[in-house]
Amino acid sequence: MQASSSFSSADSLSTYLSEINQYPLLNPQDEQALSRAFRAGDLSAGHRLVTSNLRFVVKVAYEYRSYGLKMSDLIQEANIGLMKAVQKFDPEKGIRLISYAVWWIRAYIQNYVLRNWSLVKLGTTQAQRRLFFSLARTRRELEKLGAGDGHIVNADEIAKKLNVKPTEVREMEQRMGGRDLSLDAPVGEDGDATHLDFVESEAASHADEVADRQQAGLTRTLVQRALTRLDPRERFIIEQRVMSDSEMTLSELGEHFGFSRERARQLEIRAKDKLKAELANLMAEAGLDQAELAA
Repeated sequence: MQASSSFSSADSLSTYLSEINQYPLLNPQDEQALSRAFRAGDLSAGHRLVTSNLRFVVKVAYEYRSYGLKMSDLIQEANIGLMKAVQKFDPEKGIRLISYAVWWIRAYIQNYVLRNWSLVKLGTTQAQRRLFFSLARTRRELEKLGAGDGHIVNADEIAKKLNVKPTEVREMEQRMGGRDLSLDAPVGEDGDATHLDFVESEAASHADEVADRQQAGLTRTLVQRALTRLDPRERFIIEQRVMSDSEMTLSELGEHFGFSRERARQLEIRAKDKLKAELANLMAEAGLDQAELAA
């Protein structure tokens, strides 16, 4: 399934909007019929589900234009979220596709904003992510309420409105205000030096690099040997939930084996505990200290 919804930097946004407005909207009956057809393997049905909702994707993406990122990039991420929603959508739940898809669309946009805002992670928890995306909007709302009286909205007022601690608001404001600075940017009026000239080298010595490679190789060997001591299901769980670059969700793991998400969580904990125990046994057999290997 692929949406014909991408546009290059050379194309204007208005042209793109004109193109996607040509796709007709679907009524609930057609939407359900196409969803069932797509779940049965009809890719053209999935394509129609995506294209009929592209204009709504743009509307949601526009809500994030104040973060200083290209609208084309925001829309592209939102489109990926829409396609993910179409893949996951169950027409038998009795809700419209877009009501379900908006969660996926916002999730992909927000992940993109956070990834590109700073090299330092901003939203490391769900609460921090909510605060990041609520902070500016709440400040604007409070400023509108006090428009004309010269009052400056402070962190305490925002915290009360969002039901969080003032210290959390101040910390997030500080982190949001500290955008990344290029190390190649000139320092001083003459511009002869850059920030990079003042960064102390932290390069490891050749001996340290060799030792690190040996340590990493030993760790990989022990992990692989420990994996052979797990049963096939436990190995699969560890490989898909711990060692994979694109890890399975617990729900997907449960679907794979035919049991619930909670059961998948319990088996994951058990597999991790068993792997740790087997690693400890192997290290003891090799006469290695666990703290030394983890260092």
